[in-house]
Amino acid sequence: MTVAADHPVARLALEPVGNRFKGLPPDAEGLTVGALAAERRSLFTGGFGTPVLTLSAEALAHNLAQLERWTTERDLAFAPHGKTSMAPQLFERQLAHGAWGITAATPAQARIYRAFGIRRIFLANEVVDAAALRWLAGELAADPELRIITYVDSVRGVELMDAALRDAGAGRPLDVVVELGAEGGRTGVRTEAQCAVVADAVRDVSTLRLVGVAGYEAEIPGADQESVRHWLHRLVSLAVSFDREGRFQGLDEIVVSAGGSAWFDTVAEVFGELPELSAPVLKLLRSGAYVTHDDGQYRNKTPFNRHPEQGELRPAFRLWTQVVSRPEPGLAFLNAGKRDAPYDLGLPTVQVIRSARDGSLRPAHGLTVSALADQHAFVQVAENATEPEVGDWVGLGISHPCTAFEKWQLIPVVTEEGVVTEFIRTFF
Repeated sequence: MTVAADHPVARLALEPVGNRFKGLPPDAEGLTVGALAAERRSLFTGGFGTPVLTLSAEALAHNLAQLERWTTERDLAFAPHGKTSMAPQLFERQLAHGAWGITAATPAQARIYRAFGIRRIFLANEVVDAAALRWLAGELAADPELRIITYVDSVRGVELMDAALRDAGAGRPLDVVVELGAEGGRTGVRTEAQCAVVADAVRDVSTLRLVGVAGYEAEIPGADQESVRHWLHRLVSLAVSFDREGRFQGLDEIVVSAGGSAWFDTVAEVFGELPELSAPVLKLLRSGAYVTHDDGQYRNKTPFNRHPEQGELRPAFRLWTQVVSRPEPGLAFLNAGKRDAPYDLGLPTVQVIRSARDGSLRPAHGLTVSALADQHAFVQVAENATEPEVGDWVGLGISHPCTAFEKWQLIPVVTEEGVVTEFIRTFF
């Protein structure tokens, strides 16, 4: 995918390579990111250091096409959660692959999106910060084509939003959806009766416009197929009752939104049961982790495990490290730790070893990351394992893309042949 030369995403290629970016070749200092990418260096022989987090060019392309196809076949709109990567280059690819817009969790994330020209933002949180609301009002006033939708989940929240937006002189109302939660879960209104009270509070102010209902099914305590389906039926029924009561009168489009990366199959199933309402329904899925997938949390939880006939997602991350010590039998140390690899949803897995002697690759067997220090990984070496040697490069699979992206400001994209073709810039 290409973007215009004056687009903010294109200008990322003009950023100078410097020592603040981990793993890049020291001799690239002074080049721009675009110039370094144009050299198409080998990850292994082109001067890159370890540790270095990489993305597979082939896996990225596959995953983007897979979710585009899957959502289109099910008549779902798609606003992938941008907090996963905070990478505008990936946002542009997601939009090029049919995404309606990009989801944000915070106003700070939305500000990054706007800096890179995103014009449809689903802000999946109730915003009660007056400074953030003034900024939202200013953005809406400055760009008539901008669409921002945010949550409401309390009458007090509505009061705070209204006061801040009136104080900011908001020229057009901010679109909101009532967030349905679950008892014992995270945010969101707990009962349908309370949802109606919040909706009435929105109706009574001029600064907000109720456009639908939404929530996040994965925060149901002990979420499983049955409880997720039940909650989704509640969400759909809430949209139907609000419409029947005239709460969506005058809208050109009604928004019904849910969907993380673990239950999007059930979201599609239940959203497919939505009856005809007074206006067309934007059935908005918000899964974000799909773009890179992983070798842990999401490999285990993806709905494609339940429906392999519908396709698959491929892990795109690989963290290349190096063996720096073999101090005793059965133990090896790698030069990557908590500063480089996510560990909140599982430790990295050892996948492959590249010999420092001849560059040959061999699968890793019997090697387990047992702990991480700040800058080291502890690897247990079982009997009859693939023996790692000091100096060998070791490729690790990771669990949880969100906390992998946030540790790296610039990430090489690498082909199956090991050629670095571009760099993904993150903004955390």
